[in-house]
Amino acid sequence: MRVVFSSLFLVLLAEVWLVTSLNFSSQSPETQAELESQDPQNQTWLENTWTVPSDEEEEECWLRTRQQQLSNETSNFGFSLLRKISMRHDGNVIFSPFGLSVAMVNLMLGTKGDTKIQMENGLHLQALSQAGPLILPSLFKKLRETLSSNQELDLVQGSFAFIHKDFDIKETYLNLSKKYFDTEYVTTNFRNSSQAKGLMNHYINKETQGKITKLLDEINPETKLILVDYIWFKGKWLTPFDPVSTEADTFHLDKYKTVKVPMMHQKGNFASTFDKKFHCHILKMPYQGNATMLVVLMEKTGDHLALEDYLTIDLVETWLQNMETRKMEVFFPKFKLDQRYEMHKLLQHMGIRRVFSSSADLSELSAMARDLQVSKVLQQSVFEVDERGTEAVSGTLSEIIAYSMPPVIKVDRPFHFMIYEEMSRMLLFLGRVVNPTIL
Repeated sequence: MRVVFSSLFLVLLAEVWLVTSLNFSSQSPETQAELESQDPQNQTWLENTWTVPSDEEEEECWLRTRQQQLSNETSNFGFSLLRKISMRHDGNVIFSPFGLSVAMVNLMLGTKGDTKIQMENGLHLQALSQAGPLILPSLFKKLRETLSSNQELDLVQGSFAFIHKDFDIKETYLNLSKKYFDTEYVTTNFRNSSQAKGLMNHYINKETQGKITKLLDEINPETKLILVDYIWFKGKWLTPFDPVSTEADTFHLDKYKTVKVPMMHQKGNFASTFDKKFHCHILKMPYQGNATMLVVLMEKTGDHLALEDYLTIDLVETWLQNMETRKMEVFFPKFKLDQRYEMHKLLQHMGIRRVFSSSADLSELSAMARDLQVSKVLQQSVFEVDERGTEAVSGTLSEIIAYSMPPVIKVDRPFHFMIYEEMSRMLLFLGRVVNPTIL
């Protein structure tokens, strides 16, 4: 029986709103001439923003190196964000470092100066950005195209921009956002908040096939632009679980509390390792389409939070390099997560502050940028794992050994999971399950 890794949907929202009332006049001839000179169709301005090797083989190597750097830094950004989330609560977690980075880099096209620098630093992308002003959107564009062309992976990513009908947004920003992120622009009237909410919810409900029906509880009538990025991942296990083998079993929340969960079971060949330094088992559970869920299970119940301080891409790569495939039994719980985060508060703790303040420089977004700031970045994820699959919108080498993995691994206590694409190593989703019976 096949496994459909039940669907994960991610919605990221960046709401840009006016702090003071503005006079939205038409663009001056000088402003229009400047925009035309920066037309993204102008190949000289757009394509020659950084230098790549002229030799085709060297260029491919250069791009591959930059893509790997992008994946590594996005993963480390995700691990840092997980630590910030853990400072606020110790329950279930699910979010997409990839999706959040896409949304923020899309918004970054409209920033300048210290505002842009803070965003680059907070996203761990400052080193890459030094190669050229458009290398980040270009790399994300190439990665998105690669992921969407993999039909077995079944991952869909898209962007909407809801623009107030009188908002003076720069044509340059519109063109760049469309070019690199395929953003679809929808004109609306935020003064009529009820109508605006209905329009937005209609689009999001349609794109997420009903998984997310209500995006916002309220809309500030001074809002001028809302950016929405979404991801829909519908993975199928490479080796499916048989529902007949699923039985009620005990999941240990801590040393004293337990709950009953539907526990899936399967015998087969799995890649795994054991980290002696951190006392954790690491198990690979592959999907069709060259994607993998990496499950990290502490040896002792209650130790899972301590591991988060040490999670880095280098540690994960070390685990992967020391994997050994062998026949074993795996017990894995069915669960569903539905999480929503006010990412703007977390991002501020990661140094991205100016874009959320009255001193934000959004002059590449609008000529009236001095009166604009980003008010919200929200993320909502719905994630479900069952027998049919998933449908979803540092240790050293000497301290990590493959043969310590037991022939039976039972995920019956809190664990972390990561979903990444094998070729790019991009961390698509990162999560923590403390109680599989709670959304």
